[in-house]
Amino acid sequence: MSLRKSHELHQRRFSRNLGVGLTLAAFIVIIFGLTIVKVSGTSLGQPVQEVQN
Repeated sequence: MSLRKSHELHQRRFSRNLGVGLTLAAFIVIIFGLTIVKVSGTSLGQPVQEVQN
């Protein structure tokens, strides 16, 4: 429990930090998803074709 009342500047800074953190997390998720799709080598819209010898 805090002994002093939180200043309004701290509340605004927390809101800004939260927004930046959520934006960074969303960017990381997008990059991770693109990496998984690229590494797997499959396209979401095209079926995988098997090569027969």
